[in-house]
Amino acid sequence: MIAVIDYGMGNLRSVQKGLERVGLDARITDSPAALGSASGIVLPGVGAFAAAMANLRKARLVEPLKKEISAGKPYLGICLGLQLLFTSGEEGEGAEGLDVFKGRVVRFGQGLKVPHMGWNQARIVKKEGVFEGVKDESFFYFVHSYHAVPEDEGIVAARTEYGAEFVSAVADGSVAAVQFHPEKSQKAGLALLEAFGRLCG
Repeated sequence: MIAVIDYGMGNLRSVQKGLERVGLDARITDSPAALGSASGIVLPGVGAFAAAMANLRKARLVEPLKKEISAGKPYLGICLGLQLLFTSGEEGEGAEGLDVFKGRVVRFGQGLKVPHMGWNQARIVKKEGVFEGVKDESFFYFVHSYHAVPEDEGIVAARTEYGAEFVSAVADGSVAAVQFHPEKSQKAGLALLEAFGRLCG
């Protein structure tokens, strides 16, 4: 069973349906206990960094989530679910993230239309893990105004061009996260979800 975390932000049903389309048993849950019994965890999300962290804390999901990630349980972050892995986000007044990865989440520079929305290519840096079976420079669907700036270049799994290159996916051990929406990205997105399912055993 793959737990799709419900913390009040994001189109959870579309993520669940995407996982089900590739044959996975995906269940939407806000139960900390369910994370322990799941074979993998998906954290989707659309919205503001600070509000998302506040919702996770209110649901008492922060520590159980960090515990399962530390234990090596497969994790897939989608959009905001990537950004929250980092130390901090500058949106609004700024907020602390999960601090799984060192780095910050910043707004796209001046002169660029935000949100960055629509189809764009991902140049895959790490071809194993969730990108196994996904063609390099595949198109994925994006909707975001902020992007992650990791301190460790070694976790970068994909990059995308929008004005300048930004990090569109990260991966390290059992943790993977993408800035785009695989559940809305047709064949390439389904291939990525299928690869995540294989990581979950």
